[in-house]
Amino acid sequence: MAKIKTSFFCNNCGYESTKWLGKCPTCNEWNTFIEEVVEKNKSQEWKGYTNETKQNKVIALNNVTTLAEKRINTYDDELNRVLGGGIVLGSLILVAGEPGIGKSTLFLQHGLMMKGLKVLYISGEESEQQIKMRADRLKIANEDFYLLTETSTQTIFQEIKKLKPQVVIVDSIQTLQSNLIEAGAGSVSQIRECAAEFQRFAKETNTPVFLIGHITKDGTIAGPKILEHMVDTVLQFEGDRHYAYRILRTLKNRFGSTAELGIYEMSNEGMKAVNNPSEILITQKEEQLSGSAIAATIEGMRPLLIEVQALVTQSVYGTPQRTVTGFDLRRLQLLLAVLEKRGGFLFGTKDVFVNIAGGLKVEDPSIDLAVICALLSSYEDVPIPQQICFAGEVGLNGEIRPVNRIEQRIAEAEKLGFEKIFISKFNKKTFNSKNFKIEIISVNQVHEVYQKLF
Repeated sequence: MAKIKTSFFCNNCGYESTKWLGKCPTCNEWNTFIEEVVEKNKSQEWKGYTNETKQNKVIALNNVTTLAEKRINTYDDELNRVLGGGIVLGSLILVAGEPGIGKSTLFLQHGLMMKGLKVLYISGEESEQQIKMRADRLKIANEDFYLLTETSTQTIFQEIKKLKPQVVIVDSIQTLQSNLIEAGAGSVSQIRECAAEFQRFAKETNTPVFLIGHITKDGTIAGPKILEHMVDTVLQFEGDRHYAYRILRTLKNRFGSTAELGIYEMSNEGMKAVNNPSEILITQKEEQLSGSAIAATIEGMRPLLIEVQALVTQSVYGTPQRTVTGFDLRRLQLLLAVLEKRGGFLFGTKDVFVNIAGGLKVEDPSIDLAVICALLSSYEDVPIPQQICFAGEVGLNGEIRPVNRIEQRIAEAEKLGFEKIFISKFNKKTFNSKNFKIEIISVNQVHEVYQKLF
């Protein structure tokens, strides 16, 4: 009898070791190693989806002919945007998100919307009746939409061979199990093997495959890190449970931009695409209040206007609080230091709270100017007029630095009815201001902004 081969895997990052370790050398987490059987069943080794054996030969780069990728239109502008213009044939797409956020609903809806294509929805978590109930709620009819409730990959590929679908959706990759690996479903080696089998199927048959995945309590995709390297595209589906809005964000894309954003609204009839999110992200207020400023930001190719809220109060305790939601805490501390040093404002004895309205998380440095103006507005308790917005990065010397694609930001502000926009003095040299009706105010230093506003 052959000796069973086992290895130890880190549950957090997927690092493999021949012996048990207390601390993972890759992610530095403690007590994360588990033992798994890794011996493959040689008699059932994967032979490939097709029986033909393709011979790969060395070829000169100049002799390779390039063709534009064929894409499938999903009839959903938001999904098309995050994928870079549609689904590329033969691509493997991983979609991750928290439980209950709406991943299954979103991709059941997308599968039903792809009329004229044979779509196979594989579920290892729900029964046919549960999926049918959800489909009835979505009120979308599609005769070419097929279901398979199965977890064994060998059975799945037998059914795929009979049906020959044009799009495959797997919900979820953590529930699948391959007979080639003697380990439980959801283990590191099973996830890796099942993803590899679907990767080979996608490339051999030119069929796009969506893999829906779970995330850990830390917010990272469950399973080994190699799972993200294997796939062509990684999408993160996120949002606050207390808001109706959900964000589909691109983390990796071999066929498009990695900074794209799609916004959906959760309703009784599924996910509705939000075509103009700027109107939603700006709160309509009856009276002007201090501590609020509008920032013109860009996510991927899309310009957005978002509301930045700040609250500055006298600190009761010895150590002032710094609390942020949707913004980088270290960036806030940097901006407060600039205001103290270059503007003479005493924030060292104040509690500071900053919030990006609408549950968004923003990393674009162009909102620095709006954050500073919201802080100064709350500090002085003087409201900023509602028809003013801001686009500029703030440097350590207190200078307002230029930002990219300023014309798109100005056009978005003008479209939404804003009368003035504050930008960097150096940005004004890069475009013709006569093309816009909105008043463009260029500033060079933080103290100039303060003088013009307050």
